[in-house]
Amino acid sequence: MKWIVGLGNPGPAYEKTRHNVGFMALDALAERHGMKFNQNKCKAVIAEGTIAGVKTVLIKPMTFMNLSGEAVRAYMDYYKVSLEDMIVVYDDLDTAVGKIRLRYQGSAGGHNGIKSIIQHTGTQIFNRVRMGISRPEPGYAIVDYVLSTFPKKEREELQSMIDETCAALEFSLEHTFERTMAKFNK
Repeated sequence: MKWIVGLGNPGPAYEKTRHNVGFMALDALAERHGMKFNQNKCKAVIAEGTIAGVKTVLIKPMTFMNLSGEAVRAYMDYYKVSLEDMIVVYDDLDTAVGKIRLRYQGSAGGHNGIKSIIQHTGTQIFNRVRMGISRPEPGYAIVDYVLSTFPKKEREELQSMIDETCAALEFSLEHTFERTMAKFNK
């Protein structure tokens, strides 16, 4: 079994914001495979199904971004799952809009959702797909930027990035994460 955690903030006010690209990617993946987010447990909404012959669980923490690790820990403890089988999908300021970057370890890099997961799991070693949202112009507050929506001129790149993220996640279910990184880190 593999479990994929998409980071974001719950509620319609945050739905299309830059900080919610992790949720957007999981919604797209669920739609591609006929999965429904119809379970509410472990401080998250959950969809279960089979992708590429692999039982796959999609998890969207409902704790708000800064407490994402609470949902990850609750799921780990309840289902006794391994971090080796987890992939976290989230927004990244240091990656250009439309690009993705895969890693299997590293610091939080200032991302509070990742910081929370590291705090609650006790490790920086877990698979990640970082989805680019670029940095704001100088003088633009980071918090306002990540909670803003994508302007029309970036929406095509956003959709392309979501499609690429889904392809990487699907590939990772049949291959090692190292091989997935080699294929999708361009």
